[in-house]
Amino acid sequence: MSIVAGVLVGLVAALHLYILVLEMFLWTQPIGRRAFGLDAEFAEASKAMAANQGLYNGFLVAGLVWGLVSGETDVRLFFLGCVAVAGAYGAVTVSPRILFVQTVPAVAAGAAVLLA
Repeated sequence: MSIVAGVLVGLVAALHLYILVLEMFLWTQPIGRRAFGLDAEFAEASKAMAANQGLYNGFLVAGLVWGLVSGETDVRLFFLGCVAVAGAYGAVTVSPRILFVQTVPAVAAGAAVLLA
């Protein structure tokens, strides 16, 4: 695996680790509410749902790290594909910004993995 591909996959994993922390632990805090554009009342009412979303991001992180550690191209591509699809769905249903935050980096990392 090329260094560039590994770094890009690692950055996607780090991004989703950050999202996990925001959703699971900081959702009702000012930094979490600011990141997702939430008011305090909605954040409090939806914190269990957000923690569940954060857990799913943790599974993406685990899969990406597994792909990095094992060196398995198929594992990396599968989890990058999951990130890209989730980002595209989020862009359509929640905010177009998600396309650029999640999908574009996952596709770029996937392309680098394929080229490596």
